Amino acid sequence: MSRVKRFFLKLLLMVIVLAMIAGLACILINSRVVRTTEDKIAYTVRGEVEIKSFAVDNLKNFDADCIMVLGCGIEDEETPSPMLKDRLDVGIELYKQGAAPKILLTGDNGTEQHNEIHVMLKYTKEAGVPEKDIFCDHAGFSTYESMYRAGSIFNAERVIVVTQTYHQYRALYIGDKLGLEVMGVASDQQTYFGQRFRESREILARIKDFFKSILRSKPTYGGEVIPISGSGISSHGE
Repeated sequence: MSRVKRFFLKLLLMVIVLAMIAGLACILINSRVVRTTEDKIAYTVRGEVEIKSFAVDNLKNFDADCIMVLGCGIEDEETPSPMLKDRLDVGIELYKQGAAPKILLTGDNGTEQHNEIHVMLKYTKEAGVPEKDIFCDHAGFSTYESMYRAGSIFNAERVIVVTQTYHQYRALYIGDKLGLEVMGVASDQQTYFGQRFRESREILARIKDFFKSILRSKPTYGGEVIPISGSGISSHGE
């Protein structure tokens, strides 16, 4: 066998070994993220919390500072996407049931054309939640940044996170690693278009945020502290 052939054979074997190691690491990290958070999630069925590890009464006993609703895209300047609508409906219902005294809306307000917070705030106010009990994080550009800023900007310590099941594991894992006490309520109310792609992408997102949580990376923006224990009106930006 020529030197060139031996070189390329060794290179191929090295690539195969590295790919196997990367694949194994991917499996182990995803398994850890899911396994360490799955017992902190309650599931919702058509707006009612289904008992898994805990129920609404236990959420009240958790004594959370706030219910955090994570942003998830909008249809237009006034309408939440189906996934976001379900998150908002569950978060609002939990607030009305007394699971926590405040709601923290966090999402992407990076441009005037894409203002998730405006849509979320409007929807929440129209549902009857008092303005002072609604807090808005306009710089929640990612799940990691939303969880980080919940503590650093809003001084939250105990948080009920509302999002769909596939996303809960990562959100709760990040929160836990950043020093928050977290529980989650999954807001799955229907089958969502593009869910297979979303879940595939989530595998890589868990790996990314696994390492960001270790490094405790800073968010894109800091800002003035707005304690979740006070009034949220100054955070609305409207």
